[in-house]
Amino acid sequence: MRRALRLKHMALAAVALVAALPFCGAYAAGTGMTVYSSAFADGATIPRQYAGTGECGGKGQAFQVSWTNLPAGARSVAVSLFDPDGAKGMGVSHWIAYNIDATRSQLVEGEGQEDGKSATLGTNSAGAKVYRGPCPPAGDTPHHYVLTVIALDLPPDALPGGLDRAGLMAAVKGHTLGGMSIVGRYAR
Repeated sequence: MRRALRLKHMALAAVALVAALPFCGAYAAGTGMTVYSSAFADGATIPRQYAGTGECGGKGQAFQVSWTNLPAGARSVAVSLFDPDGAKGMGVSHWIAYNIDATRSQLVEGEGQEDGKSATLGTNSAGAKVYRGPCPPAGDTPHHYVLTVIALDLPPDALPGGLDRAGLMAAVKGHTLGGMSIVGRYAR
């Protein structure tokens, strides 16, 4: 009897432990849409290799991002990486990728690095059409990097290249079907 009770308690503890593990994605309530990255869990630290090059400590490599259960009618997807803590609270846009066919389920690691057939890149806060890895000022508390995927009713070739974050948001107004974000942190 005691052995059965002890096994029951161990099983309950195992279930509680699994439930406490971090989920590597985010779930959009009501839509079933999920967003995740194999590089970092929601709320976790972004690995150094995805940070900016040089003094930022990284390789400037765009990380993998996946999405599932896009809303009905989705024809394309837009992805952005935004640091609301950057520029002394004014925010820094690190990555804008769009015109991604909704039949896809991800951008593989490094794929959204430059303009290509899989995605059109917008202009980041530095004025370049490229993924710009995290690079907060040395000694700052970890910055929060919001990775957002937006499902759109626009065809994958509808938007012109080089849109900045504000331009993208203006262009997709009235065409969004759903969106979801995860947050990674980075400090140096």
